[in-house]
Amino acid sequence: LAMAFRAVNSRRHIGLQQLSSLASAGRALLGPMKSCKFVVDESTNQSVLICSALRLIESLDLTSAAGQLLNETIQAQNKEFKTGMSTLLFLVGAWSNAVLECLQQNVPVSAIVSVMSEGLNSCCEKVQCLQISVCDVNKELCSSSVRPGSSESKTSQIACDSFLNPQIFQCFQKDISASEEFVPRNSCSHQEAGCNFNEGLASPLASFVSIASLVKSVHDKSTSVVSGSGVTASSCKQKNLTHSRYFSALAQNHFSSQLGNSQVSLSGQPAYPCECYGLEHLAMALSHGNQPSMELLKSIIAYRHERAECTGSSQLIIAEIVTCCLPGLPESCSCVCPGFITSVSPEQARVIKYFGDKPLRILLMDGDLTEQYRHLGFTKPRNVRTVLEKPRLQEGRSGHSWLSNMLDILISSGVNLVLVKGSVCENLMERCIANNVLVIGSVPQNVLCAFGEVTGAQPVTYLAQLNASCLGSGAWVELWKASDGRAVELGDLVPVRIEARGVRLLTAVLTTAVASKVQLVEDQFWTLVYRLHHAVTDGKVFLGGGAVEFLCLSHSQMLAEQSLKLANNAVQEFHSPWLVASSTAYKSIVLQALASGWTQYLSVVMCNTSKAASQFEARTLIDHHLRKAAGCGSPSAYVLKEFRRGGMFRGGSVPLADDREGVKVCDNVTAKTEAWRRALDLVLLVLQTDAEIITGLQRNQLLKSHSSNEFMFL
Repeated sequence: LAMAFRAVNSRRHIGLQQLSSLASAGRALLGPMKSCKFVVDESTNQSVLICSALRLIESLDLTSAAGQLLNETIQAQNKEFKTGMSTLLFLVGAWSNAVLECLQQNVPVSAIVSVMSEGLNSCCEKVQCLQISVCDVNKELCSSSVRPGSSESKTSQIACDSFLNPQIFQCFQKDISASEEFVPRNSCSHQEAGCNFNEGLASPLASFVSIASLVKSVHDKSTSVVSGSGVTASSCKQKNLTHSRYFSALAQNHFSSQLGNSQVSLSGQPAYPCECYGLEHLAMALSHGNQPSMELLKSIIAYRHERAECTGSSQLIIAEIVTCCLPGLPESCSCVCPGFITSVSPEQARVIKYFGDKPLRILLMDGDLTEQYRHLGFTKPRNVRTVLEKPRLQEGRSGHSWLSNMLDILISSGVNLVLVKGSVCENLMERCIANNVLVIGSVPQNVLCAFGEVTGAQPVTYLAQLNASCLGSGAWVELWKASDGRAVELGDLVPVRIEARGVRLLTAVLTTAVASKVQLVEDQFWTLVYRLHHAVTDGKVFLGGGAVEFLCLSHSQMLAEQSLKLANNAVQEFHSPWLVASSTAYKSIVLQALASGWTQYLSVVMCNTSKAASQFEARTLIDHHLRKAAGCGSPSAYVLKEFRRGGMFRGGSVPLADDREGVKVCDNVTAKTEAWRRALDLVLLVLQTDAEIITGLQRNQLLKSHSSNEFMFL
C-alpha cells in the first residue's frame, strides 16, 4: 500500500515532471562548447540557429502553467543579467528530478523546501572564498602573459595571494578547525640558503602555502620573492609577515578601489606591458572561448582608450554600444566602427548619395511615425468607436491629408534626417524619399539620446510638436564601407553610417554568411559584453572551469554526512527512530538530492566539452576529485590548486588562436548565484503548488467516500 501511495504521489506531481521534460531539451546548451540547435518555423519553413536557453524557451510551445513559470523565470534572468540562462534551465531540470526522488522516499514537502533552501544558502556562503578581485585578474593575467620563458611552469604561474580575496583565508581557518588539524609554531623553518617551507607540513593551510608561486615579478626589483607567503630573502627571520595583504592589516587599502555600477573606468590604470588597457585579459577569461566576440570587444576597449587620450574621458558604458547584423558577408568582415550603423533600402541610399558630405538637420522622434499612433496614456480602448474626431476633414480624405500635413511640416522645417524609435508609415516614407528627406525607423533609445546630446536635438512624440528648438544640426550620413574601403550592398539592404562630432557611440558590425546564424552571433556578442559589465560592477569574479560547482558539491555532501551522523547519534540515544525530529531524519536525504544536481551539472559540462566520453566516466572522475578533496582536509585549497594547474577537470583554461598556453576561465558572481536561486525557487514553487493540488484532490475524495458511506448506512 505504501509503494502504491508513493507511485501515485510522484505521478501526480505533474508540474515537476513538466519542468524536467522541458529542461532536458537544453542539456546540449550547457558549458562553453555548446551544441547549437535548429529551430524551424512551420508557417514559413525558415530555420534559425540557436545556442541559448532563452531562444530555446521562446521557440517552444509552452501551454502548461509550469512552462509559463519557467519562461518567466528565464526572461527575468535575461532581463537583469543577459547571462546564466542555460545554467538556470539545467538546474531546474536536475533539481526537479532530485525532488521527485525525495518524494519517492516519503520525504515531507516542508522538509524538502526548508532543507534545500538552507543547503543552497550554505553553498553560496561557502563559495565566497573562490572569488577573485577584478583588479588582480587583470594585473596577474597581464603580467603572466609577458613573463620570460616558454615552459609552462614559467608562463602559466599566477600568484596565489593575488587570485584570492581575504575571505579565502577565513575559509581555510574554518576547514582547519573543522578537521582539528593545527600547525605547530616551529613547523616552518627557514634555511640559510633560502626561504623554503618545511616539507613536513600536513595542514590545509600549509598545503595552500606550499603551492604558492616561487617566481619573481617582472616589476619587482628585489633579489628574491616568495609569492603567496610574503617572505623575502632579506627578512627570512622576521616573525611578522608584512608583505602579504592577507596576513597583515597594512594592505587592506588594496581592495578599496571602487568601480561604478553601470560603467567601466579605464582611467588611472597602470601601464600594462601587453597593452591590454586593463580589461582585455578579464574579457578573455570571461569569453569562454568565444574568440570572434572577444576580438570585437577588444576593439571597443581600444577605441575607448584612444578617446581617453584625446578627450580625457575613458568611460565604457553599455548604452554606448549598439550592434548591426549584416547577413551575407563572411564573418571576417565583422568589425567595430564609431557612430551608428544600420541598414536602409536602395532608394534611401540614393538620398544619402544626394546629401554628400554636407551637415544635416536632424529630428528625433520618441515613438511611431504613423497616423494611428498615440503615446501611452492616450491609447484608446479597442471597444470604443470614435464618431467624429476632425470635423473639417472628411473620412475618406483623412489619411491623405495626414500625409500631406506631415510632409509639409518636415519640408518647411528644413529637416534632412529623421530618426524614429518605432515604426514608420510606408506611404510617408516614400513621399519623404521623393523629397530627399531620410527617415530611419526602429532606432534604439540609447542612439536617440546619444545624438540628442551632441546635436542639440530634442525628441518629440508627434510631428505637430515640432519647432525650431527641437531640431539639431551637425550630423552626417554616408555609406558604410568594409575593411577594403568599398561600399557594400546586400541585395535589398545597404549599410549606412550616421555620425556626428563628439557622439559617443560604437557599433559592432556582426557579419555572417549564413542567414540563420545572425541571431546566434548577436546573442554571443551581447553575452560577453554583459559578462564584462557585471564583472566590473561586482568587482570580483568566480574561478571558472567547474571549480565553484565542485565546491558546492563537496560542501553539500559534507553537510549530508554531518546530518546523517547527527541522526544516527539521536537514534542511538533515544533507541527509537520515531523520536528523532523529522527535519534531522530527512535532512541527509534532501542534501544528497541537492548534491545530485551539482553532480549532474558537472558531468554534463564534462561530456559537452569532451572532457569525458560518457556520464559514467564523468561521474568517476568527479568521485575521484571528491575523495582527493576530502583527503586534503580543505576542499577550498584543493580547488585552488587544481585551478592553477589548468582547471578542476582540465577545463579551466580556454585555448586561444594566438596563445598556446590559454587563459584562465572566470565566471560572474552575482549572475551565477542568482541563476542558482531562481532555479531552486521555481522548483520549490511548483512543488508546493502540486502538493496543494494533490492535498485538495485527496480531501475531495475523502469527503466523497465519507458521504457515500453515510448514505449506505442510512
